[in-house]
Formats: sequence, C-alpha cells, structure tokens
Amino acid sequence: MFGIVVMVTETELSWGVYTKESLYSFALKCLISLSTVILLGLVVLYHAREIQLFMVDNGADDWRIAMTCERVFLISLELAVCAIHPVPGHYRFTWTARLAFTYAPSAAEADVDVLLSVPMFLRLYLLGRVMLLHSKIFTDASSRSIGALNKVTFNTRFVMKTLMTICPGTVLLVFSISSWIVAAWTVRVCERYHDKQEVTSNFLGAMWLISITFLSIGYGDMVPHTYCGKGVCLLTGIMGAGCTALVVAVVARKLELTKAEKHVHNFMMDTQLTKRVKNAAANVLRETWLIYKHTRLVKKPDHARVRKHQRSGV
Repeated sequence: MFGIVVMVTETELSWGVYTKESLYSFALKCLISLSTVILLGLVVLYHAREIQLFMVDNGADDWRIAMTCERVFLISLELAVCAIHPVPGHYRFTWTARLAFTYAPSAAEADVDVLLSVPMFLRLYLLGRVMLLHSKIFTDASSRSIGALNKVTFNTRFVMKTLMTICPGTVLLVFSISSWIVAAWTVRVCERYHDKQEVTSNFLGAMWLISITFLSIGYGDMVPHTYCGKGVCLLTGIMGAGCTALVVAVVARKLELTKAEKHVHNFMMDTQLTKRVKNAAANVLRETWLIYKHTRLVKKPDHARVRKHQRSGV
C-alpha cells in the first residue's frame, strides 16, 4: 500500500507540479523501488514460513518436497506481479490511439511509467492475505481445530464468505467504492495523453464514466479513446454485473423469514384458518336453519328466499 500511495503521488505531481526529469520525481521513484525490494523480501519470507509449516504438518524432512510445480509457479507469478513498478529515470514511447466519435488517429509521446504504474494495483490482492492472517477465525486455535475436523480450509475465500454472511452490505459498499476510485484513476491516467478536451482525463469525469459503466447504464456521453481505458471499462462492467448479482442475492436473503419468524407466521396462519373453519361451520348451520324455517314452518314456501339461503350456505 505504501508503494501504491507513493506511485499515485508521484504520478499526480509529475503531471502538473514538476516534470519527470526533476530530482523530486527521481527521489520518489527510488522510494518506490526501495519499498518494492522490501515487499519482495517479505513475500519470500512469507512463503518460507508457509513451507516450514507444511513440513511440520506433514512430517517432511526436506523442504523440496513442498516445492511442487504449482507452488513454484504461484510464487514466481506473485514475485513478478509485485516487482512491477516505475523505475527511476525518464523513458518515453510513442502511444498511438484512435479518438472516439471522430475516429481520427492520435499519437503522443507518453511516459513508460504509465505502463508500469497501473499494474501496481494488482498488489491489492495482498489485502485478502492480510485479512486472513489478522482475522479472529484464523488466529483462534479452537476454530482451526473444528475446521480441521470438518475438513474446512481457512483461506481468503472462507474469510470473505464469513464477512459476506456477517455484514454483506458493508463489504459490498467498501468494495464498490474502492473499485470506482481505483478504476477512475486508472482511466484518467490512460486517457490523459489522448483526451484533448479533458473529459475522461478529468477525475470527476472518469468517476462518472466508471459509475455508469459499473451500473450497466452506459449513456454514451463519454467514451475511452485508448485500449487501456477500454480494458478498464470492460473489467468495471464485469465487476458491476457481479456486484449487482450479489446485491440481489443479499436482498433476497434479508427478505426471507428467519426460523423463529416462520414458526410465528405458521402459527398465525393456523389460527386464522381455524377461525375461518369455525365461522364457515356457524354460517352453514345458520343457513340450514333458515332454509328449514322457510320450507317446513310456513304454509307457502318462498322459493327465491330459499335459493338465496342455499347460495349463502355453500
């Protein structure tokens, strides 16, 4: 998180306060590189502890037993993702794109830092690991014992399911707002070199574009120009569809009756049904008496009245 914050600060300051050739930019990039080296060391240390725990749990003597092809690939992929960062120096390349609406070609001299800064947000997966390692479920020995007996693995997925069960509204709200802010800043960075009118390169405009894409509205008043911005909008739409499905599932679950409420509801329905049966039985007895009265106890029966009571008794 420290590296991401410094990267965002350096990107914003280098756009309007100073240039990439400035000493301040070089110092901030060196700070990002230092934090990246520390992060890589901590990641290696974490996996070393994980391998040690695997050896203790399985009674293995050689650490190479735990180094399967899948584990080696995941460790290498994680190190590669965490190693991406803006390197100190000033490097540029020609970025070509086709403008929206007019379809006119656009070319600009862009900084390589754009391609190295945006992937740094992939480090946010570490938040899930932090939530797992600092959760009360993971640190409680009794919970882990019960989980081991029931063959339940305590991983990030289980912690997220637990949070979605306890406070689904808060989790969805935090995830949606965080996704909006990150996606809006990413679109702003991707579009700043080709947005001559400062529509999508403005942060508020980018927030509006991301929000209507996230909600699957898509007015069409703002369109990204670069493939980078289009890719971010595509991922935003996919996340919006998933969050919408989760909101529907959470609302449907909240509207369901609990076990106690179902018992109370069934008791109320049984009481009302019993009352209806008693009223219906009393009504039948009353109409039967009236039919008998108007057919047997009078000299000349009134057939219209008799039919009326017969309809009421049905």
